[in-house]
Amino acid sequence: AYFSATGNTKGIAEQIAGLTGGDLYEIIPAEPYTDEDLDFGDSQSRTSLEIDDPDARPEISSEAISISEYAALYLGYPIWHGQAPRILSTFAESYDFDGLTIIPFCTSGGSGIGSSAETLAEQAGSGRWLDGERFSAGASRETVEDWIDSLVLDAAGQ
Repeated sequence: AYFSATGNTKGIAEQIAGLTGGDLYEIIPAEPYTDEDLDFGDSQSRTSLEIDDPDARPEISSEAISISEYAALYLGYPIWHGQAPRILSTFAESYDFDGLTIIPFCTSGGSGIGSSAETLAEQAGSGRWLDGERFSAGASRETVEDWIDSLVLDAAGQ
């Protein structure tokens, strides 16, 4: 599952799906983000206002996914102002992750994953959340594959 406003996270998610044989689920905002919305230098841009409001929960327009059939879920997102976009909070609070291993990953030009995965785990309230990984937009297939290979998962994805 991934959210990608500019295509960077989508590219990594597609690599992960290809390498693992997994399914892809795109978290699509009900109100698409425009270039103006994504102006991180503008304190009044939509992204800045959402990140500054810890209670913001942008609506998701993609159909709900049945996560109970999965053992593991790679969860991808960009880093905005050092955090996961608030639409990820909407996603995390919308599902019961009990019995599921969640493997966060993010894309960013310079910021690390920081505490974004921990925050999402707290919002979700269930599931086994692994430490996340940050990728640059152009991360190679080999880089992504090495990270996947480094994960300690049992046969059930746990």
